[in-house]
Amino acid sequence: MRSEEAAVLRAYRSLPAQRRREIAAASSPQLRDRLAAVEREMAMDRSPGTMAAVLTEGREMQAAHLDMIDAAFERVAAGQPTRLMLTMPPRHGKSRRAARWAPLWYLRRRPEHRVMIASYSSDLADDHGRWIRDAIITYGPQLGIGLRPGSSAANRFDLVGTEGGAVMAGVGGGLTGKGAHLAVVDDPIKDAAEASSPTMRKRLWEWWQAVLLTRIEPGGSVILIQTRWDEDDLAGRILADEGERWTHIDLPALALSEADALGRPVGGALWPERYGERDLDEIRRSVGERVWWSLYMQQPRPMDGGVWQWSWITDHRVSAAQFRGIDLSRIVVAVDPAGGESAVGDETGIVAAARDRDGHLYVLDDRSGNLGADAWGRETCLLAIELRADAIVIESNYGGDMTRQVVQQAWQELQREQRTEGLLMPSVQSVVAKQGKRLRAEPIAQLYEQGRVHHVGQWPTLEQQMVRWVAGMDSPDRMDAAVHALTQLADPVRSGTGSAPYRDRRLSGRR
Repeated sequence: MRSEEAAVLRAYRSLPAQRRREIAAASSPQLRDRLAAVEREMAMDRSPGTMAAVLTEGREMQAAHLDMIDAAFERVAAGQPTRLMLTMPPRHGKSRRAARWAPLWYLRRRPEHRVMIASYSSDLADDHGRWIRDAIITYGPQLGIGLRPGSSAANRFDLVGTEGGAVMAGVGGGLTGKGAHLAVVDDPIKDAAEASSPTMRKRLWEWWQAVLLTRIEPGGSVILIQTRWDEDDLAGRILADEGERWTHIDLPALALSEADALGRPVGGALWPERYGERDLDEIRRSVGERVWWSLYMQQPRPMDGGVWQWSWITDHRVSAAQFRGIDLSRIVVAVDPAGGESAVGDETGIVAAARDRDGHLYVLDDRSGNLGADAWGRETCLLAIELRADAIVIESNYGGDMTRQVVQQAWQELQREQRTEGLLMPSVQSVVAKQGKRLRAEPIAQLYEQGRVHHVGQWPTLEQQMVRWVAGMDSPDRMDAAVHALTQLADPVRSGTGSAPYRDRRLSGRR
């Protein structure tokens, strides 16, 4: 090799992509072949996904959520201790990437390290080990790693010329021997029966604490990837006991909020190329609401004892097109500021609802979120303007005077900005919550059961909060706001205007 070509190859890896393309275009065919080999090695080093694409000649699938799995392994390979939890639905490629391609890539990058892979059964874990072992045999020269002679079992193998290797185990089994620099726990729960068993959940937690975590080397990393099965499954217990030490990336099949980890719009599919929204809707109908919200949406709910049932919401939902033909008598916006009685999150609940002339109620919008006083005051008033609400409902028990003042100041500010469209300010109606949360919620839940409450479109976060809520739990602010709005509209005494008839004509045109 000529000295100038050797110099190009030495500097090539550190150059930006555009400059590398320019050099390749101007090179001789022989040098271009060598540069192509360097590009191939660089791609294999970059991430598990790009390595898989190179080795399979582009046949391995890639998607944004798989990029997130790749990024986690890249951080670990770069020497950043990681405690990562990824919760995502089945059949979305998580096991193939996290328990096969990614550990293979990691061993290529850090052949001196040891990897542990655990799954709900030793057979499944061994399948992962067998796949990685066979890939090392098949792609060894390209990967730059090989198996030590005499050490090639599916559940434990070592790499030649180093102390690195891998061990596989089923959850509940032993992990004796050498420690691990990286532990990957993939699908630690077999099925719904196991997830619903307190004994099995306790056994899994004890194995997690006494076996797996004790095998992690100083500065080592743990990656847990699972679908959710139960509020007290392994992921749920970790989040409850030591969630502040973990990075949790939650990837439901359909995005639940604007704060989605992938930046999807609400309702956007996780892997639309494979499972579009219609496909997921068919899955939802097939598996039922409990399985859907647990396994696919990562929002497990109690087995029973909840005040609301899914069918009460889903069986009476109406579309925006159906709603357009309905005559409304009242529209209200209810606000439940963060803090107060609830200890569930820091959201301010802002929910709009309406009543028709036959006494049916409609949930129109959910603008809840993590908002400061100025922000939620404006959002409440803007929603009232958009929907032509006649009243804004606030709870007077906890900071009622402050809430009223925030709403009034927000309206005055919008007036100065000429954004109130000449409308009268909605009447501010106070809710005095003399009863406990269950007693407040149950009459509204009964209206749902009777088919007298309809959600116009889907409001996923609000709905999953409602069906997951059990008496005795702190109630989330979205649900409280919805209950306040619907209670205001359902009370026959208030069906016209509130506690007293409006003196103006704000309800003109409504019956």
